[in-house]
Parts: sequence; C-alpha cells; structure tokens
Amino acid sequence: MTVVCCAPVAPVIGDHDGNRRRVLAAIATAVAAGARIVVLPELATCGYAFADVAEARAAGVAADDPMFAEWAAAAGPATVVGGFAELGSDGSLYNSAAVVDATGVRVVYRKTHLWDREKLLFTPGDSAPPIVHTGHGRIGVLICYDLEFPEVTRNLAERGADLIAAPVNWPLVDRPDGEHPPETIIAMAAARTNRVCFAISDRSGGERDVTWTGGSTLVDDHGWRRGTTADLDLRRGRDKRLSPRNHAFGDRRPGLSR
Repeated sequence: MTVVCCAPVAPVIGDHDGNRRRVLAAIATAVAAGARIVVLPELATCGYAFADVAEARAAGVAADDPMFAEWAAAAGPATVVGGFAELGSDGSLYNSAAVVDATGVRVVYRKTHLWDREKLLFTPGDSAPPIVHTGHGRIGVLICYDLEFPEVTRNLAERGADLIAAPVNWPLVDRPDGEHPPETIIAMAAARTNRVCFAISDRSGGERDVTWTGGSTLVDDHGWRRGTTADLDLRRGRDKRLSPRNHAFGDRRPGLSR
C-alpha cells in the first residue's frame, strides 16, 4: 500500500518567489502526513491564465532549474509529480510536468494535447507519455486534456503503469446538480476499464477570468473515488482478470473496430 496525495497549490501569476514557497510547503505538508507520491496541479509553479506569450515565457524555467533541487530535498522518501512552464533548450515554451525524487529530476513530460488558448502560448510535446519506475510503483504521467483521449490512457496501462498521475487545471463547466465533473467521470471510467489507479491534482477557486473545478481526486483501479489522500494498493491493478473467464485486455477484439 502507498499513501498518495493530491496536494493543493494556488500559484499567483508573476509571483515567482511566492509560488516557489507555496509548492515547497505543499510538498513538505504532504510528505509529513505520510504521502509517498505527491501530485501537484498543472503549471503549479506559475499559474495558468496568462495574458499573452510574453507573460507566459517570463514564468518559464529550464528543466535543470535549481528549483527542482529544492523539490528533491523536500520530497525525502516521496516521489513528486508537478506541473511547470518549461523553457526548452530549443527556445520553445512547453506545458510540462516533472517527476522528482530525492535523486533529482527523473523525467520531464511535455503535454501533447493543448487546450484552447494554450495553443497560443505553448508548443505541444512530441514524445509519448513516460512511465517512471519507482519504489512505490510504476507511475505514468499525463497533463489535463491528455486524459480525454482514451488511447493515451490505454497505452500507459498496456505499458504497465500502476498509477497515472495527472496535474490538471480544469476550468469549471456547467453540469446538472449532483453530477460529478465530466473530467472526473472520464478518469473513473478509464481507471475501471484499464484497471489502473489515477491521481488527479486540480486547482480550486479562481484565477483572472477562469473558475476552477476543484476536481482533485484519487481513483482506485476499480474506478472508485478515494478522496485526495489515500492509501492505495497500486500493484493490485497488475492483475487484469475480471472474472474466471474475462480479462480486461485479453478480451479485446481490436480488429473489429478498424
């Protein structure tokens, strides 16, 4: 069993030092409470609702920025997954997520599916979402809108992910009273059909003209929500048997859908 935490962070656009402190405090609080996997929101280091390209680029940092050494020190025994604006060595700006543990940055993933105005600010990544092998399990990484493409979550599950960690910023959308956010339903369905856990760390409140959903949630490999901090059996989902005669992947007939 592994304690997983979706850690709340409310960054302020332009407040670079304050955002650094907010992220470190969130990591430290989660680790002190026993978390061994900590997931921060999308663009947790800088905020999301940028006015223009110049403001977004001013918030960018390289993947080897000293900030990540601070994350590593705060992580201790934990693995941290968190979003940031990445200034690439190619000069492009990416909406990225770093996976960091006490050894430093394990991998950086660049969001491949950009939402709305993100296309005006960021360059989409062109590499498949990674899976990082840790002492806590195999962690796949997606960012926000990536989750809405079932072939992406299925691919991570087929490649052996135990947990899909997703920093997100979900803008609030209309929904009937009493209903879950639609993005949460997508994650629950993907968890159940792929038998893999999800950790989704969202923003709450508002930022400029955007209101956030506040949809942070953990979903276990059976598709059930488990709050924002929970002890999850990440390895249970490696057994894809659904009944004595059914298998989540073995029963697929992809040739019929082509």
